[in-house]
Amino acid sequence: MLPDNRTRVGYVVKMYPRFSETFIVTEILAHERAGLGIDIFSLRTPTEGVFQDSLARVRAPVRYLYDSGLRAAELWDQVVRSGSLPGLWDALRLAGGSAEGVDVYQAMVIALAARERGIGHLHAHFASVATTVARLAARMAGITYSFTAHAKDIYEENVDTGDLSTKLADAAGVVTVSDYNLDYLDRKFGPAARRVRRVYNGLDLDEFTFAQGARPKPEILAVGRLVEKKGFDDLLRAAAILRRDGTEFTIKIAGAGPEEQPLRALIRELSLDEHVELLGARPRAEVIQLMRQARVVAAPCIVGDDGNRDGLPTVLLEAMALGAPCIATPVTGIPELVRDGRTGLLTPPRNPAALASGLQRLLNDRASAMSLAREARALIEREFDIHRNTAAMRSMFEECAQSTRRVREEAVA
Repeated sequence: MLPDNRTRVGYVVKMYPRFSETFIVTEILAHERAGLGIDIFSLRTPTEGVFQDSLARVRAPVRYLYDSGLRAAELWDQVVRSGSLPGLWDALRLAGGSAEGVDVYQAMVIALAARERGIGHLHAHFASVATTVARLAARMAGITYSFTAHAKDIYEENVDTGDLSTKLADAAGVVTVSDYNLDYLDRKFGPAARRVRRVYNGLDLDEFTFAQGARPKPEILAVGRLVEKKGFDDLLRAAAILRRDGTEFTIKIAGAGPEEQPLRALIRELSLDEHVELLGARPRAEVIQLMRQARVVAAPCIVGDDGNRDGLPTVLLEAMALGAPCIATPVTGIPELVRDGRTGLLTPPRNPAALASGLQRLLNDRASAMSLAREARALIEREFDIHRNTAAMRSMFEECAQSTRRVREEAVA
């Protein structure tokens, strides 16, 4: 709990809610349980039709910001309405050439809301547009901001490294989700990354009870958006090897995305129609039940041709907490979670043969698989408890807000 609950925090996200970003909802719920007051600002209107069940428990108000068809007259009207903001003109100079008009407009709306709602700090998820807007809004409102850097916003080839360096140096605090990211940012940006700290995404372990059970069916489960970086095509090629070798198995893939039709074509090409089922996007409660049934959860992640990659897939956290043995690839921070031969199995990315061999081991050697699952749960309890990890974030928020209060007090004195 924050001292006297003094600092209300505004969360700035590109789109809320988003089905693939359950970690944000989990984080907000943990903050609220600890007594932190939160407002949520969504820069885009949600377009997905399937949402997490846990959304119903979030108490924070959500404000959806105007984001399309902005006219110059509307922008200037907002500038006039925002004239009382202490850092408005400084922020407008800051935005010159580095922010879109809609970013500036949204920042002004958030800054005014921060003054009206008593928000003392802004936190953005992802170092891209959400942080651009949070940075401007914080400057306008005379408060601090921080952000969480994940993966796509760090590694994708179109990342503006100059812009990211400025954000890292300018933020009052920065979080990233793995030691791999922390090391990368330190090597890439040097002193600009001095404020970055690693805080793992976490789970509410009260909701993820460990149960190995019999898991009688040889089911392999994969969960995630149907995009290149998930490596699901490698999973299908590994499945063809399993079928050729006479291994009994079925694969269920839960998720939706642009790669659905290519994956369906590959299923037909490899004659896997009787072995593989694409389930589409499923509610979180149903995914959890699938994890409880699966004998193996697979996350054969790769680095995409554009540099896009996963940070620490939430599906692995959830599966390991629930007792499902996991197999993955050593991409970015995954080895911090799936420790080969101890908490799961790692195989080289883009290597269907190695993946097939690992899947066979987990499907057939139940004693070994159960031992890995027990060690995995122990690791989750030590390192990925959401309440402990968000407590570290709340300490950062308060440190940031206190720096603003000190500056104001010194100015008055």
